[in-house]
This record gives sequence, C-alpha cells and structure tokens, in this order.
Amino acid sequence: MNFYFHSRAEEEFDEAVRYYEEHEVGLGLEFAGEIYAAIKRIAEYPNAWTPMSENTRCCLVSRFPYRIIYQIKNNGLRILAVACLHRQPDYWRTRR
Repeated sequence: MNFYFHSRAEEEFDEAVRYYEEHEVGLGLEFAGEIYAAIKRIAEYPNAWTPMSENTRCCLVSRFPYRIIYQIKNNGLRILAVACLHRQPDYWRTRR
C-alpha cells in the first residue's frame, strides 16, 4: 500500500529527524527508520491500529515518544501527523 504525508506531517517528520540528529549523530537516522518501520506495519495491517475517529487511526512508534496518525484512502495511506506524545494531543485535527 502506498502512503503520502500531509505537508505539515512531512515538516514534523523532518524537524524531528533534525532534532534527534543534533542531539546524537545517527539518532535522527534511527528515528527515521522507526517511523518507516511503523508505516510499513500500518500498510500491512491498516485497520489493526487504534481508532481515533471513524476515519482516523494512530500507531505508536517503537523507541521514540511518537505516534503516526493516518487515514486510509483509496490511493493509499494519508499520514496526517508524525506526532510527539509530549505535544498537545489534538493539535493535528484541523488537517482533515
């Protein structure tokens, strides 16, 4: 299953990679790997993850305090947010 990022979700992802890389060389790459591993799990079992609404689900990321918020669309997965668990929980809801 294909996936694509909402523009703000892509910015969040890039910012988080930079943040982790600035703190420890290589950690940003490890973070990116965990994000893509979670997306792969979502693509394999899109309905298996926690529902947040009728059309929106989330999947926790291993090793990092993040979750991926997504919707299942006809053309694949739409990643709405790469959300840090320490942020306000519903900040991304306007992205629908």
